Amino acid sequence: MTKIALFIVLLYTVAGCNAIKRVPDDKLLLMENTIDVNGTRNKLGNINNIPYQQPNNRVPLFTAPLRLYIYNWARPNIDSILHARAIEDDATRKFWTAVLSRKQLDRYIETRIAFNEALKSTGEAPTVISESLTQRSAERLDEYYKSNGWFNAETAYSIDTLSYKRGKVDYNVTTGQPYILDSLKTFIQSAEVDSIYKRFENQSFISQGEQYKRLELNAEARRLTTLFRNNGMFHFDQEFISFIGDTVNTGQKVNLELYIKNRQIKAQDSVYQEELKVHHISTVKVYTDYTYAQRNDSPKDTMSFNDYELYGFDKIEYKPRYLTNAIFIDPGDVYSDESRNKSLIRLGQLRTFKYPDLRFTEDPADSTGRNLIANFYLSPLPKFNARLNFDVSRSNIQKFGIAGGGSLLMRNVLGGMETLQLSARGSIGASATPDDASAFFDITELGVDLNFTLPRIFFPIRTGSFITPEMAPSTSFTSGLGVQQNIGLDKQNLTAGIDYRWNPTTNVNYRFDLLDIQYIRNLNTSNYFNVYSNSYDNLNEIARNNLTDDNPLYGQAEADTGLPRLSIPDGALGFINQVENGSINVANDELLQVNRIEERRDRLTEDNLILASSITYLKNTRQGIFDEEFTSFRARLELAGNLLSLAADELQLGRDANGDARVFGVTFSQYTKAELTFIKHWDFQNDNILAIRAFGGIAIPYGNSNSIPFIRSFFGGGANDNRAWQAYRLGPGSTNSPNEFNEANMKLAFNVEQRFSLLGDLKGALFADVGNIWNVLDNVQDPRARFNDFKSLEDIAVGSGFGLRYDFNFFVLRFDVGFKTYNPALDLGNRWFRNYNFGDAVFNVGINYPF
Repeated sequence: MTKIALFIVLLYTVAGCNAIKRVPDDKLLLMENTIDVNGTRNKLGNINNIPYQQPNNRVPLFTAPLRLYIYNWARPNIDSILHARAIEDDATRKFWTAVLSRKQLDRYIETRIAFNEALKSTGEAPTVISESLTQRSAERLDEYYKSNGWFNAETAYSIDTLSYKRGKVDYNVTTGQPYILDSLKTFIQSAEVDSIYKRFENQSFISQGEQYKRLELNAEARRLTTLFRNNGMFHFDQEFISFIGDTVNTGQKVNLELYIKNRQIKAQDSVYQEELKVHHISTVKVYTDYTYAQRNDSPKDTMSFNDYELYGFDKIEYKPRYLTNAIFIDPGDVYSDESRNKSLIRLGQLRTFKYPDLRFTEDPADSTGRNLIANFYLSPLPKFNARLNFDVSRSNIQKFGIAGGGSLLMRNVLGGMETLQLSARGSIGASATPDDASAFFDITELGVDLNFTLPRIFFPIRTGSFITPEMAPSTSFTSGLGVQQNIGLDKQNLTAGIDYRWNPTTNVNYRFDLLDIQYIRNLNTSNYFNVYSNSYDNLNEIARNNLTDDNPLYGQAEADTGLPRLSIPDGALGFINQVENGSINVANDELLQVNRIEERRDRLTEDNLILASSITYLKNTRQGIFDEEFTSFRARLELAGNLLSLAADELQLGRDANGDARVFGVTFSQYTKAELTFIKHWDFQNDNILAIRAFGGIAIPYGNSNSIPFIRSFFGGGANDNRAWQAYRLGPGSTNSPNEFNEANMKLAFNVEQRFSLLGDLKGALFADVGNIWNVLDNVQDPRARFNDFKSLEDIAVGSGFGLRYDFNFFVLRFDVGFKTYNPALDLGNRWFRNYNFGDAVFNVGINYPF
């Protein structure tokens, strides 16, 4: 706590810097804007941001205008100052020229000037109150309220001095009575436009009896433009729409008139009108291998399919059925912007063409001018695409490592825009503790993955009635193999799967994993206690309390202390067996510890076979990467082992000592797993974002299992979870487990983070992370680790802290410091703010935001 207090004092000391250093003597630094509306202080952020001048940005919590202080550190006329001191002064120039040389002196001056400019650009100039800008701000407030129906609004302002060179601006808005929409008359020149308008008139954003708002008129203009262009009006433009309001002698009411004019065409020196009319698509042409160099060439290959015309400058390589499924414009359709956009988006999603282009031309065979030809120009991406990567690394398990990998992507494998990707990876390394001194590279890891994706649903049952091509459906067949040697337990990992994805709307996604198969085989289980050294250390401590130093279970003594150690694996396993069968008598608490160590060893060394199916629902209202106010909800349900369980008796599967069914000698897992995630962001402007996340997950074993496989369980802590604990170091429950990887089958997590701007692309954040993991309905018996009832919520951990983030545009580099605010591993009554200092803090580095 002392170090954190000193840090806060330091920040407040920085805040005491001279903020008015660069403010002229007869001017005032803007400290505050206040806006009173009809005598009531306004608290809405969008209105407070209307004035052109805003106080200098301040660091939240410490209220320090940090960027202003940085700007003030810069010298206003550094170039002339340096020139006068080092160049114009003969004695100084001669001295520094003799010491540095004239060239080095010039470079020193350039460096000082560049550094000074960097301070200015990083900092923020003081906001000096300007009478003219204040007047314009008052007019801007007037315009805001008038655009929202208060046509008689007036804004007065006053500039007040708070202290020496510091001031504030008070705006006082008197709105008067709002104007109400009373009537709406339409004047539409085109009969066909008028007909479309009347069919959808009930969808209007303009409601009689509501207060006038210009934004609603703008929204109505956009709605009408979209409506008309999606109903055949190919030449329609929003500029054809105008509104006129009459408020003369109407008694605070607005009589609104809507005008929609025809298209105006310029012909030489004259302008004439052409009545807007509905356009239809007469022909759809698809050029499958278009290049700009071939723009004037004649196609060599042609094909017709369901009234679509396909052309190729070489042989057409695509099956017309699947290609036209990605085009949502049919011959005979009414022109629609929506169909146009959907077609281009879907063609781009196929990963087959570069930038699909669509151009409409008038059909020369049509004398009415109502028919259009839709011309799709598709430029194929290369058939093959290869990538290679190479890396050199060092870690706690290897003193030197070399890794490499690559992938080969093949497009349009079967003529239906399918993609086949083969990826391979491999690494060799020198172990930090080699068993064989003669071999430098004694660690190897190899892996290969295969992914075959079809841009449609491939399923025995027809799904076209409810999963349409507009939903961007896809099917993926995946498989993978990973092999390790001298890494941990020398794991072999085999995976295979079939998944389906589709998007019913732009912000809703579904994923259905029909098959998710994973087989994990541990080849070197005898290495367990070398990998999980904390469990081994606990076992040694118990052994020393109960065995003599000459016991044959001991191996080589510790080099630094000379204390005996159980040999690995025979000594450690022998000690566990003798404790469990009663050959060695230990205290009850020690017996519990030995049982837990053995239980965990069994779980982490057993081979796993998982045959699961799952469905995931995701709704995200975010409109793009720059949309900072959105909501995201994700739900996932996974079922594993049920098919194998139903078939166990029919297939006469073998069973283990516990009566659990086995496949190929491996006990398969059976469980149900559910997850819910909710994320909400609020944008308060000026890079001020409040973000929250709530997560709940539970996995319940049953039937053939009494626990969840390690790879499908939950963990707490880490850069994207509770940042006051390292990954896998939180929980379960109130246990202070020394294990390297703590996991459980239930998790609750809640996060809140306030993000703000510090210096340009450097952002800051204050955060609080709440949550924990527990065991529930499985074979773990430790009451401290189990979630028994709502009283177990006392074991929810609380972390808090601050962070820095630098935005590189294409990714964000994140640094967070988390402090254990409420530690459930401590005794009740002693959990709050213990070890709340930098020495016990957790420092996290991550890429992009945690949520």
